[in-house]
Amino acid sequence: MVPAWAYLTLSALLFTTGVAAFVMKKNIITIFMSIELMLNAVNLTFVTFAHMHKALSGQVFVFFVMVVAAAEAAVGLAIIISVFRTRETLNVDQVNLLKL
Repeated sequence: MVPAWAYLTLSALLFTTGVAAFVMKKNIITIFMSIELMLNAVNLTFVTFAHMHKALSGQVFVFFVMVVAAAEAAVGLAIIISVFRTRETLNVDQVNLLKL
């Protein structure tokens, strides 16, 4: 049996990797994937604590986070496609839709 600290360490590493990629990358797709990685790291933490405490509430919360992540993926990809069609780039520095 794998101890809980191993899952929590993996979750912390995944979340840290997601934050680092979010801060350092300039591509919208990479930033989007790093946000998804952070959400999955939090889900792993919820499942670990739910298993440790023999509670179902953490797993139910993970289900709702996954539903929100799926909706975010659909809307986010639609926005990314729209930005790419108008600006013909996915570089965050070159996407300045709010400027004239």
